[in-house]
Amino acid sequence: MIDEALIADCIHCGFCLPTCPTYGPLWQEEMDSPRGRIYLMGALVEGRISLSATVVEHFDRCLGCMACVTSCPSGVQYDRLIEQTREYVESNYEREPADWLLRSAVFRLFPYPGRLRAALALAPVGRRLPLPGPLRTLAELAPPWASGESPPRVTEGRAPRRARVGLLLGCVQRVVFGDVNTATARVLAAEGCDVVAAPEQECCGALHLHAGRREEGVRRAQAVGDLFRREGVDTLVVNAAGCGSHLKDAGIGLPVVDVSEFLAQLGPRADRSPLPLRVAFQDSCHLAHAQGIREAPRAVLHSVPGLEVAEPADQAICCGSAGIYNVVQPRAARELGDRKARRIIETGADVYASANPGCLIQVSTGLRRAGRALPAVHPVELLDASFRGESCDEFMARARM
Repeated sequence: MIDEALIADCIHCGFCLPTCPTYGPLWQEEMDSPRGRIYLMGALVEGRISLSATVVEHFDRCLGCMACVTSCPSGVQYDRLIEQTREYVESNYEREPADWLLRSAVFRLFPYPGRLRAALALAPVGRRLPLPGPLRTLAELAPPWASGESPPRVTEGRAPRRARVGLLLGCVQRVVFGDVNTATARVLAAEGCDVVAAPEQECCGALHLHAGRREEGVRRAQAVGDLFRREGVDTLVVNAAGCGSHLKDAGIGLPVVDVSEFLAQLGPRADRSPLPLRVAFQDSCHLAHAQGIREAPRAVLHSVPGLEVAEPADQAICCGSAGIYNVVQPRAARELGDRKARRIIETGADVYASANPGCLIQVSTGLRRAGRALPAVHPVELLDASFRGESCDEFMARARM
């Protein structure tokens, strides 16, 4: 059930409104703001309203971006509230058949790399067919690149050793951004870490938790923790912000850190070569708002000689990816993605970077729609290129767009 004590923390001051994507850029409706949704939660708990289609729609429209958590002066735990509310909705509300079918399809596809890989291979054909709305959305979001590259089970660190760490490979990450995982392992090894990739690891459950499937989300997180504890690692390093946020909250019996956070804690040791590029860095919501990590990824980027970091306007506003949001709320997600793409273009950057696979896919789609495709990279890839002494031309020639 929804925690009444957490609801009572909200004093309805409205400081959350300017940073809420669904209130400001989209609908400007009170019930599509954090304050309004908390009011609806309270009315549900007190029995003053029922779980109608209209009420559920307002909860479904929330991205769960947590910008309101950052901006709230009263410390309202809206992240906990929306997770509890979504769990309540999924347990007590019967969705329309089309909506139920779409959500079921997502959870039978995304957490399974083999299935996802097959679906992505079919996407180019799907884009040429008159598919129904939900399937067309999936086909349009499928990126024009894929990378099944994977690091070795164990990548030995450069002596002297500084740590033995696990590396989360992820679901979408290992299918679409497998080369990011390989770059992450190389960077950590160059900085003196033995890196255990454990290819048998399964989905961590982040998508499940954020969509109201708490029990499965927690179960999957605990399974990840069990696996890496058996591997004897000191820390689990994550390069996907949404997964990292979930695993930290789940309490898996093992320290969980974002790769940028971990590199900042270690301090630089490996030599870096110049990479004179202008990079537009986008804060991913589950790194900046949910985990409170902003300086570490910028420190990674600033450690690369010659790299210029550009800050797009409206960093606090979500790009519209938000787990499965861009699949189940495609119109709203598209508007936010196009908005974020415009902010990236305004920087005049050569490269677009973010620390979450969903953001990279979402904003790259918006950049292509705008006719201004840019290489889309994880910050760790720029550091890896610097370690390996790549030239700008070499890096740009192999970058995904």
